[in-house]
Amino acid sequence: MTSGYLGAVALEAGHHVSLERVAGRAPENNEVLLDVTACGLCHSDVHFMEGTSGTAFPYLLGHEVTGVVREIGADVSGVVPGDTVVVAPMVPCGECKQCLAGRAQACPRKLAQNPPVELVNGGPANRVLGVGGLAEQVVVPERQVVKIDPKVPPEVAALLGCAVPSGFGAAVNTAATGPADDVVVVGCGGVGLAAIAGARFAGARRIVALDANAGKLPMARRFGATDLLDVTAVGDVTEAVRELTDGTGADVVIDAVGGTRTFQQALTLRAPGGRMVVVGAPATTDVAQVPLRPLFLTGGSIQVSIWGDCRASRDLPRLADLYLSGDLPLGEYVQETYRLDEAQTGYERLLSGQVLRPVVLM
Repeated sequence: MTSGYLGAVALEAGHHVSLERVAGRAPENNEVLLDVTACGLCHSDVHFMEGTSGTAFPYLLGHEVTGVVREIGADVSGVVPGDTVVVAPMVPCGECKQCLAGRAQACPRKLAQNPPVELVNGGPANRVLGVGGLAEQVVVPERQVVKIDPKVPPEVAALLGCAVPSGFGAAVNTAATGPADDVVVVGCGGVGLAAIAGARFAGARRIVALDANAGKLPMARRFGATDLLDVTAVGDVTEAVRELTDGTGADVVIDAVGGTRTFQQALTLRAPGGRMVVVGAPATTDVAQVPLRPLFLTGGSIQVSIWGDCRASRDLPRLADLYLSGDLPLGEYVQETYRLDEAQTGYERLLSGQVLRPVVLM
């Protein structure tokens, strides 16, 4: 049995982070106990903090997690104490109708539904996205952990838990981008940059990066964008994209922001037959009006990409290898690091738009 450990908790709706002691426990059966080494601070956490992704407070924050295996349950066979791992928040169950039909990306149980933790002074707390890893320790099922090369620094490895596979996979797995494709990525935050990198990895002909914050665009170039558009400086974004894509629009449009405004903008950027991929998470109250006649006449598809339709065991080691080979500059994501007791400042910096990805190092 482990002693209690510290975790970052949202006790009620707002942006306040409370450092609380969590009751520790030993891993059971197929579970793994990790000493967390790093956790990225993500906008998905903020949605839970604000109550726009759920209202079952309190929440133990954090889902971009890497760590070292401390203890394993009796039924664990794939990892041993001392292994460096990344926690995958979404892993298909392998048993449902969708999984058995070869459609693992549609598994209704792929988002972890791990039980709440117990706060020493406050009863149960739900884990954000079933992880709750902005803490000194975390217990998760073995199927959620993926071994990676320990040469990847923890502040980089943590990013493999959410932002990077979400964006990279949206371009490579969901959109199935190819060498003939012109790609537009809406939003150059953590997910958007990874989508740009994924489009480059897939050999896209042209990659256009859009953002309302011109300060983010130079980073998009370093991740592989061929063209940059400051949406506040161009009069007509749709026309600007068409000028860059032989007058037709993009074959692939990736909405890496999420929400009504960018969804409707992205629809106008598609070429006839183009694929639109939504990977940015909307709020529970977001509603979009879609003009059906133009959609019908132009064809193509609108797809939702959940965690980049990644297979954790395949994609996370691949992303780690791309980083180690120098082909994926993930070190540029990490502009600021914080201690656990500084998580509040980290989230404030994330919300300011001045920091791409704050990371808490334990």
